[in-house]
Amino acid sequence: MFGLAAFRERLGMAGGETNSDDTIVREVFARAGAYVMGKRMFEEGEVRWPDNPPFRAPVYVLTHHRRDPWVRAGGTTFYFVSDGIESALEHARQAAGRLDVRISGGADTIRQYVGAGLVDEIAIHLAPLLLGSGRGLFDGAIESPRTIEPVAAVHSRHVTHLTYWFA
Repeated sequence: MFGLAAFRERLGMAGGETNSDDTIVREVFARAGAYVMGKRMFEEGEVRWPDNPPFRAPVYVLTHHRRDPWVRAGGTTFYFVSDGIESALEHARQAAGRLDVRISGGADTIRQYVGAGLVDEIAIHLAPLLLGSGRGLFDGAIESPRTIEPVAAVHSRHVTHLTYWFA
């Protein structure tokens, strides 16, 4: 993702590849009106994101500790929500208007939203990299079986993009 033109543009950088992966990244950003992420994902990015992070929309961070909003350049403001996933989603829906709310991760946050039945579409970007350990995206997330319907599969030399609808 870091080498794609669409991502580099959002960071104010020139250059980058333009290919099917770039097209998908552009579409994802164009559809997103707000984001929700877990505190661990935020903390990872907080030290790495530039002054102008790539979101360009409100980001609602799930946390147990209240904090003042963190306003960044380019239209990104991080809001810290301590009263649960439903509250963060409601704030994000109001901010997004007719656009999508993207549950950006990490795995624990995605599991909570999937387990609560609050996700209608999931996009998985599967890169051929074996890490050896980590958190399974759906481990313990779903108590009873749910049907998902494939919507799209796009393959490139770097990644396979899979999109499903929850039925």
